[in-house]
Parts: sequence; C-alpha cells; structure tokens
Amino acid sequence: MYSVNYVRAKSLKHAAEVLAQNPEAKLLAGGMTLIATLKQRLAQPSHLVDIAGIGALRTIRLSKDKLSIGAGARHYEVATSQVVRDAIPALAYLASQIGDPQVRNMGTIGGSLANNDPNADYPAAALGLNATIVTNRRRIKASDYFQGMFATALEEGEIITRISFPLPKKAAYEKFPHPASGYAMTGVFVAVTGRGVRVAVTGAGQGVFRWTQAERALGKNLTPEAIAKLKVDAEEMNEDMHASREYRANLVNVITRRAVAKLASAG
Repeated sequence: MYSVNYVRAKSLKHAAEVLAQNPEAKLLAGGMTLIATLKQRLAQPSHLVDIAGIGALRTIRLSKDKLSIGAGARHYEVATSQVVRDAIPALAYLASQIGDPQVRNMGTIGGSLANNDPNADYPAAALGLNATIVTNRRRIKASDYFQGMFATALEEGEIITRISFPLPKKAAYEKFPHPASGYAMTGVFVAVTGRGVRVAVTGAGQGVFRWTQAERALGKNLTPEAIAKLKVDAEEMNEDMHASREYRANLVNVITRRAVAKLASAG
C-alpha cells in the first residue's frame, strides 16, 4: 500500500495550480485507465486531482461549422447527444461502441485522447476529422497531437479542456472489436471533407494513423471496390496473442471497405 492525496478540483484553474505545485500529481476524470494502472502499481502519483465535477468541461455545443465537446463529456453523453447525432452521426455511433455500459457512463473523451491508447476509438475520429485539441494553454491540431503509442503533444501540467471537430460532408466509423474489452483491434474512421477524403486507422498499429493510399483512391472513386486491392504494410502493424500483423493488415482493408459502404448508405 502507498498513500495518495485526493483533491477535488473546484475549477480548471484550481486543477492547474495543484498540478503545478505537485509534479507527481495525476488528473482523474473517468478513471477508466488510471484506476486500473494504480491497481497494478504501474503508477504511484502523489495526488489525484479529480476534475469530474467541473461542469464547464462537459458542455457540447454546435457552431456554424464546428462541433465543440468538453473534455469531461462522458462517452454515453456523446453517444446520446442529439446535437452530436445531428452534426456528426458517425462520432455519436463511435462513442456508443466504446467498451460496455459501465465504461461509457464513466469514461470521458478528454481522458481517452490524453491517454492515447493505440486501441482507443476516439483518436480515429479526431485524426479523421483533423479535430483541434484545445487545452488550458493552446490549440493543437490532431495531425500534430498524436505522437505514437500512449504519446501525445501534451506538456507537463497541460489539461485538455475541449475538442473542436470540423463538420464533415459525411463520415462513417467501423471497427472490429475485441470480444472481451470492446477495444478496437482495428477501427477506421472515414470522413468526406471539403478538402477531400480522410481515412484514420486505430487499433492496428503503434498508434492512430492516416491511410493516405486509400484516401487518394477514394478521392477518385468513393466505393469499397476502389480500395479492394490496396494493402497496408503488415510489418508496421501490431502483433499479440489476439492477432498477427498479417491479420491486422487485412482487417484494415476489410474494415475500411465496410466504413465506405456505410458512407454510401448514408447518402
């Protein structure tokens, strides 16, 4: 056993002050990853700074061309929000497929992006839509934010406050979930934007990535057949007890084609 100080943050400013004063402190929102990490003694923070009660971090707003979601919004709230469903249906669907009901009612979008698990769902939407991750210090484009397995552009003491998603013309998300955890063994977010087609893949590699070869093909012909013969490099895929590199490489193509087919049915 070891001691840890629990602090319920009264505001974003209060949370930032505690982090600045205690370099070994960790933020606690939904705790879906952090609590498990603490149980396994993989982390021993001096303080747990609970930001779950900060209402300003749970707002969901739509402007003319942007959907802004507070970092503290829970997966269930994103999945069931009529604002999200109307603006980016694929994002609401993605949130509805995360984990199980217990996870969806506790986990947060900001926590998921801050942790950047290579099998998480939200990174695919963030990169696929080239969202902007807004922190208490700056704005970071998704293309600059994700930096590999569990690695992000966040600096010490930096707190994600909201995520700004540009509205696509249409988008779709599909994944092959792990049967026990619900994590994406491979998940693909396809978005048709004013600047072309974007394809973001999660779960298959060391971190979320864009499949640019598929983007070029789909930009010319937005059908599953356009990418039927394309392949990603199996050597760059993850391999574990659940799937080989070759299997995941094949999944990338299969799941991408399913997402594109869903786009067609969306009109």
